[in-house]
Amino acid sequence: MRRILVLGAKGMLGHDLLKALGETYEVVGLDIEDLDITRQEATRNTIKEISPDVVINAAGYTDVDGCEKKMRKAFAVNGKGAKNVAQGCRNNGARLIYISTDYIFDGEKRSRYSEYDLPNPQNIYGESKRLGEWYIERFLDDYLIIRTQWLYGRYGRNFVETILALADEREKIEVVNDQVGSPTYTADLSKTISALISKDLRGVFHVCNSGSCSWYEFALEILKLAGIEGVEIIPISSGVLNRPAKRPLYSVLSCKKLRKEAGIKMRPWRAALRDYFNHRRE
Repeated sequence: MRRILVLGAKGMLGHDLLKALGETYEVVGLDIEDLDITRQEATRNTIKEISPDVVINAAGYTDVDGCEKKMRKAFAVNGKGAKNVAQGCRNNGARLIYISTDYIFDGEKRSRYSEYDLPNPQNIYGESKRLGEWYIERFLDDYLIIRTQWLYGRYGRNFVETILALADEREKIEVVNDQVGSPTYTADLSKTISALISKDLRGVFHVCNSGSCSWYEFALEILKLAGIEGVEIIPISSGVLNRPAKRPLYSVLSCKKLRKEAGIKMRPWRAALRDYFNHRRE
């Protein structure tokens, strides 16, 4: 049985990865208290000791606005940390899977981004994740870079739960209507990652639930599925929020390569969201 090391195991995606992969593989999960990936020697030694066949780097500093204020931390974790993990994998012959983001793109294209489009990040988070990709491409041949977006899941803070919490407190909720992407359920993403491991594919893949919407449309669907009435979702522009980090206005990822080379088609985001609510009620 192949052994898989999941870094960032206590995160929202990490929880679902442990569950999905545990059905087929021997899985070891580590989080920040077990291993700080910014520490080069510790990272290399840990990978050597565990001796995994595959390492999934789902660890990262993902606070997008926080990255603007803590640039050194962002590049240390998402850049240098990814480098340390990549070197550890190279030294021990392990395959690396790196979780990246749609924020490496600028959002100016106005059509779906493929794996072959040139990155042009507009914020520190995107820049730090792109640096992580660069290190992996430089140091390794046996890798998968998986770009995904707008994640939500049962084991962490996410947009769905934020909207539901606000709906308990307010009669009106303002949500941006000029940013478009594809909401992606971490349970679906984890199952696809497991399938990609079994298919032994390499390179860069975009993986997200199919279809797209704005955050405003996403919020409307959340209230609909939750059966919440009497709460108004008000569309606003991104400029109104004046957040520290600039977000791409259109960052929908094309998953044609995933369908063509892996034979995998992710289900529509609305279907995945319904499934999330079914599990939530359970």
